[in-house]
Amino acid sequence: MQRRAEPAALLVACALRIERAALRSGGERGAPDGYAVLRTGMGPGAADLAVARALAGPGGDRTAVLATGFCAGLVPGMNPGDLIVAEETRDPRGTVTCDGTALLAEALARAVPGAAVHLGALTGSDHVVRGQERAQLRATGAIAVDMESAATLWTATRDARGALDRRGPVAAVRVIVDAPEHELVRIGTVRGGISAFRVLRAVLPAFFDWHRSSLLPRR
Repeated sequence: MQRRAEPAALLVACALRIERAALRSGGERGAPDGYAVLRTGMGPGAADLAVARALAGPGGDRTAVLATGFCAGLVPGMNPGDLIVAEETRDPRGTVTCDGTALLAEALARAVPGAAVHLGALTGSDHVVRGQERAQLRATGAIAVDMESAATLWTATRDARGALDRRGPVAAVRVIVDAPEHELVRIGTVRGGISAFRVLRAVLPAFFDWHRSSLLPRR
């Protein structure tokens, strides 16, 4: 019989103050011991640094890590407030496969009734993506883009030398705040922001369900 890991802490990472505010306003009922929201700051470099520091202490190698916040949808027909569940995250360093994606999508559908949930590849960028670049990223098979998720999960699954060292489950869930038909004018403009904020504040019960249900066997 495989031994299951002891319950790990849950680290939910986001980049922006408004994202952290949405998560905190959702309450912490049902949160596991060791649950924390980490605001990394914007961009992949900031995410790398903040996540590495957060996981450096005791138990960091078993911590479940979930990247979240807002993103840009790449597929026509997506709308602000739609949810993205990453099956994998991508950046120039490589691809990270996410854990428990089907379970997470089901939990999100329960937590946010009526919200569309899209599963697929979430790609990383070091800048806000607009116009033709959006179509180019879609052509790679990605369905959404943000600046921190790929960096967060890459760092969470690597040791100090950069070698694969996954211990705890990892996932990424993003709320679409702009899409091909709803582009942002600038990063600080949250068009569709009311719906996206409301969705983000409602997702925590799904994150806690995912954490309880997706503990991995010891490696």
